[in-house]
This record gives sequence, structure tokens and C-alpha cells, in this order.
Amino acid sequence: MLQILLLSHIITFLIGNYMKEQCILCIQSINLKENCEEIDVSCLILTFETCTSSPITTVSGVTSSTAVRVYANQVIRLIMDLLCNAYSNTSDEDEDVEKRALPPLKRAKHEFLHTSSRTLPVVGLTQSKNIPTEAPIAGRYISKRERTLMASASQSSLVGPPTYSACSPVQGSISDSYIRKDILLSLRNRTKDYSNSVHTSERISTPLTGHTKAVNAIQWSKTHSHLLASAGMDSSIHIWNVWNTEQKKSRVFNIHTAAVKDIQWSNHGLSLLSCGYDCSSRLVDVEKGLETRVFKEDQAVGVIKFHPNNSNLFLSGGSNGLIRLWDIRTGNEVNRYSRGLGPILDLEFMNNTREFISSSDESKSNISENSIIVWDVSRQVPLSNQIYVEAYTCPCIRHHPNDPYFVAQSNGNYIAIFSSKPPFRLDKYKRYESHGVSGFPIKCNFSPDGKKLATGSSDGCIYFYDTKTCHLIKKTKVYEQTCVDVAFHPVISNIIASCSWNGEISVFE
Repeated sequence: MLQILLLSHIITFLIGNYMKEQCILCIQSINLKENCEEIDVSCLILTFETCTSSPITTVSGVTSSTAVRVYANQVIRLIMDLLCNAYSNTSDEDEDVEKRALPPLKRAKHEFLHTSSRTLPVVGLTQSKNIPTEAPIAGRYISKRERTLMASASQSSLVGPPTYSACSPVQGSISDSYIRKDILLSLRNRTKDYSNSVHTSERISTPLTGHTKAVNAIQWSKTHSHLLASAGMDSSIHIWNVWNTEQKKSRVFNIHTAAVKDIQWSNHGLSLLSCGYDCSSRLVDVEKGLETRVFKEDQAVGVIKFHPNNSNLFLSGGSNGLIRLWDIRTGNEVNRYSRGLGPILDLEFMNNTREFISSSDESKSNISENSIIVWDVSRQVPLSNQIYVEAYTCPCIRHHPNDPYFVAQSNGNYIAIFSSKPPFRLDKYKRYESHGVSGFPIKCNFSPDGKKLATGSSDGCIYFYDTKTCHLIKKTKVYEQTCVDVAFHPVISNIIASCSWNGEISVFE
């Protein structure tokens, strides 16, 4: 009670008769415990702010609340100093008060068609939390927990910057400064003339060597279209500056501990997502050469796919038949799609982005019911599961860039065509056939204008089909072993990249 009397004298001395009645009420509203050892400071401050928000009439008749607020601030600072000295020896009480003051956590609402403009911070696996190091405001009470954090921050600043996930050192430049002038001009003008794109030369203009085992996937960057990414069974990810005259291999990421199965460029910036048999998906900043996020799962992850309209969301499918929707901003799972399937082979969004297609490796008797399923993204339920009634698995699914249909690479050595509108019927009169699959995870891709379909083959050739007539345009012998993946360049019409089962990568012009 001695402290209360002391506060009363201080308030009366500073403010006088202007707020005498309000101050008495303020002192009486202080919440005291039975032992009179702890004061609810927040109540005191709140009462002061409430009192000083109303104008006070001075003796001269002039209305002003500024002077009273200044006096109140001085009183609050003196109160804080007294409380700091009074409770400086306490150990755990201030931490308990801080814990009680924390607001309850709320689950974030997930948006599927909205792209967040918030910048994702680069976070390493051993990076510590951000600790404020600014000088404290004079007179402000500093808890023991906050003083400990500030002391640890000052000690860590002497050690050095935080350590990030280990990646291989930079081997070359990702800049387009050393690219051939004709290629650079086409890239910068972003010419999209696909009229002569069927006349792809059979000459291998740019061989890319570096992988020691099979290459599972390749993909061009849409925002930096001189860069090509590749994922291999040797657990490495390579970034190629394809037309660089000095060093074509720009980055090598050895962030996975097992084979890398799939890769996906983000639609915004130089971020690359990968997944593999080490039961994880990983996001890397290609420009800085740093791993920024890790998404752990309880299954080997075989395929990933970014949401077309929101690069903060992506799908992942794995060996246990589970499909998950992830948010890269939080690193958390948003939705889960499960139907007791076999390993997920491929995923593809519909053009309306409200549904997606999954392909699974079913070995049960109901293979005709679950090999291809169309899912509702938001409701997490299958819209149709009896699309492909033939007893073949489909290692690749691709939706046409413009027309309402999608294709499925079948282990029956052909590519089937399906409508992307309910009831998602199989076209029984048209298919793409001439190439071989023979059980390999062979991928196919449409050209950006949708006029051609290219696919790899078990005979080491690339097959080009006309999408309207399904007729074979040409085939090009590329490798002695299986051609696994093909990728059309997003800008230049007559450039296509491919990879093989023996680790080779080739770019045609």
C-alpha cells in the first residue's frame, strides 16, 4: 500500500486539481492481489488514456487536453520506473503475464484464386527468429524475458550471419549477358510465331552433360526463358543457362538425399520447386542458391504441380496415394485428397483451376475405376473416377492449353484423349499412336499454341503429332536409350528440349 500512496502523491503533485477526481478513480481501479504485491499496469494506463482523451477546461477558460496528456505521460513513466525496480527480482511472473497477454491463434483462410503480394522471406533450416535490437523507449518497462532475448541477440551478432541449408557453390551465371545475339533478340522480343514450328531441325544444337543417372524431368522457366531446369536419379538438380557462351551449367542443387522425381518453376521470380524419394518437396531460390522451404511427408513424393493462378499453392502426390495441397507461405498442408489409391503418377489442373486430374498406379481389380480421377479442389471430393476403363496405367496427364480436353500417356503405347467437361468421356475414335512406352515414365507436352503434341518414346525418338488430326508429323532419333521427357520452349517456336534414361539432355533448334 505504500506504493499506492506514493503514486497518489505523485499524481496530485503533477496534475493538481485538473484531474484530481479522475486520478483517484484511476488509483482505485488498480487490480491488487491479496498480498498487494502486483499491480495491473494495463488497467492504470488504459484509465489514464480514457481520462485524457476528453478536453479539460483550464482556469482561463481555454479548452486543452495536450497539457494534461503530457503530465499523464510523465506519470506513466515514473510508474514504469517504480514497477521495474519493484519487480526486477522476479523470475517467472513476467513470463506468465506475457503468455496470458498473447492473443489466441486463428486459422488462416485459404484463397485459391488470389495471388498474395507478400514477399516470402528466405528462411534457412538453422535461421533463428527475428529479435528486435532497437534501443528501448525511455521509461518503458522491460520484462526479464525481453532482456534475455536482447542479450542473446547481441551475442549472436558477434558470431556472424545465420547459416542456411547447404547447396553446391555457384558454377556459372544465370544472366543473359553472354547469350547469342539472335537468341537474345528473340527472347527479349518474346516472339511467338509458331507457324513454322513443325520444321524442327534434327541437328542437336546444344548438348548438356552433367547428370550421372537418368533424368526424370526438365522444364523451361517462363519468366527467365533462357534457363532450363533438370531433375535426375542422381539426387541432383541442375540449372542450365542454355545459350551461355562461357558456362552453361549455372547451378547445381544437392538438397535431396535420394532421387529427384519432378521439378516445377514458379510463375513468379526465380523459385524452383522439387520433390523426390526422400519424402520431401523443397523450394529453392535459384538466384541466391538457397533452400527456402522444406515440405516433409510420410511418403515418397513423385509429382508436384503449382496452382496456375496462385504460385503460393501447389499439389503433391506420393507413393501412398495421398495428394496434398500446400501453402508455401506457411509451409503447412491446406487440403488432403485421399481415396485409397496406389502411387500417384501425375497431376494436372484443369483450365478453370477449380478441378484437377490425378493418375495413379493401381494394381487392384478396380484399376478401371481409379486410374484417372477428376477432383474438386475446394471440396476435396472426386467428381469422376470412371474415366479410363482400360486396364492401363497413365504416367503422364496434360491438359490442352486452349481447348476443353486433356490427354493421358498410356502404357498401352498410345496417348488417349478425354473431354475436360462432365462426364469426362474418353474419345474412342481418336488417339495418338506410333511411339512406345514399355513401362517407362515417359512424358508428353503440348506446344504453347496447342497445335502440336510431342512425346518421348522407348526407342529413343521424339514423336511430333498434329493435335487436330492426331497424325504423326515426324519423329526424330535422339538417344540410344529411352527419351523420357520433352519440353517446348515458351517463347521461341522452333526450340525443344529433351532428356534421356542415360542422363543426357539435348536442345534442338
